[in-house]
Amino acid sequence: MGEFVQGLLQVFTWPAFGIMLVGMAVGFAVGVLPGLGGAVTLALLLPFTFAMSPLEAFAFLLGMNSVTATAGDITSVLFGVPGEATTAATIVDGHPMAKRGEAGRALGAALSSSMVGAIVGALALALVIPVVRPVVLAFQSPEFFMLTLLGVTFVAALSGGAVVKGLIAGGFGFLLSLIGLDPQTGVQRATFGRLDLWDGVGLIPVTIGLFAIPELIDLAVRGTSIAEGPPGRLGGVMQGIVDTFRHGWLTIRASIIGTVVGVIPGLGGSVAQWVAYAHAVQTSPDRSRFGQGAIEGVLAPGAANNSKEGGSLIPTIAFGVPGSVSMAILLGAFLIHGLVPGPDMLTTHLTLTFSMIWIIVVANVITVAVTLLFLNQLVKITYLRSSLVIPVILFLVFFGAYAEQNALFDLGLVIVFGALGWAMVQTNWPRPPLILGLVLGSLTERYLFLSVNRWGWEWLTRPGVVVFALLIIAVLAYSIRQEARGRAVTPAEVGRASDT
Repeated sequence: MGEFVQGLLQVFTWPAFGIMLVGMAVGFAVGVLPGLGGAVTLALLLPFTFAMSPLEAFAFLLGMNSVTATAGDITSVLFGVPGEATTAATIVDGHPMAKRGEAGRALGAALSSSMVGAIVGALALALVIPVVRPVVLAFQSPEFFMLTLLGVTFVAALSGGAVVKGLIAGGFGFLLSLIGLDPQTGVQRATFGRLDLWDGVGLIPVTIGLFAIPELIDLAVRGTSIAEGPPGRLGGVMQGIVDTFRHGWLTIRASIIGTVVGVIPGLGGSVAQWVAYAHAVQTSPDRSRFGQGAIEGVLAPGAANNSKEGGSLIPTIAFGVPGSVSMAILLGAFLIHGLVPGPDMLTTHLTLTFSMIWIIVVANVITVAVTLLFLNQLVKITYLRSSLVIPVILFLVFFGAYAEQNALFDLGLVIVFGALGWAMVQTNWPRPPLILGLVLGSLTERYLFLSVNRWGWEWLTRPGVVVFALLIIAVLAYSIRQEARGRAVTPAEVGRASDT
């Protein structure tokens, strides 16, 4: 307990606290501008920590990394452009709320749920550090493969009642993930002789194209502002904060989901957001509201996106296995400052470990508090006429696509997937399953190869695999049952309406 309190006090020592504020300012700017990403910025800023003490270095790096997702939600809600690839799920319901004049409510909900998620993730890190090693080591490639399949089953929940269309879209996302060099043999797959495709299709240009370009086309055709009307009674920031606690149990569950996904190395924030969003859809009594501006569709991904940071720190600190790309870069900071992940971080350097936990909490609380002061001004952007907003959003779109790899080819991908996204909107095909398939495809392939290569087909009899298989069957059965019930209820409702 003494180390826990001491870790908090160290966060507020000088110059560590001032350095953390600088990192937060950088992280906020990175989150608002699409494309750069927290991992890229961590890599760029890592050399600046050479002369710092370990506490100052982690205050700077974690302060920056822990607020990028929070800031990315602002761009996602206001413009329909993901500030981070990990904030794409927020667009699905957040941007329709902005178009409805409820941008303040959506942002209030996104920010406050992000803060709750950060606190839950950090507390989980503090509680499970002593016992996490045997738990994580129990998972091997067969269990990881089944976990990715479990994520695939959530395609049904993301399909808006059109499960077949959702499965086709998710399957197309899987096919996209196969483009590039085979990670096992190095053989080119569907690269068409282009070097640009050797590394595969980038998640950021695909996400930006699918979600941002159709919104820009719609905005240009309408010729109005983003918000189609003045803010109503529920358009205020405070209402969004109230929603977070009104749906408190969903926010907590989504935070736990984000933490668990963060613990598992390699899955990352994109998976955490979509799984939490799918959970919100599946547990809702009225799925039809999702994609149209459901507040739960903002709360769940917002909470999961920040809680996963605490979760991904668990394997990084406990035994040096980074839970995400950002944590892999952060692992370099450990080595630079002479720290060895493992038992030493849980004994000799336990105070520093708790300081890292507190940095995540304090950085998010400060960021949310400061941002809330200016949200009402930010919301006014949605009432500017389209001729002023579209050029700015176009700049953000193409800057974000180019900045990830500094490749002009990615700009072409944005246009191609923008056209695809527009066609999917016009024909009522769900876009989220495609993104989920792209995110999970490479992971599924990798874990299947490792499982078969090491265990043959005997891995199918492992207890963990059997448990996950039963869970997948249960999720699919529930989704099919809900869709069938929706088909059965609709004619009856129509009949009752005609009688009245």
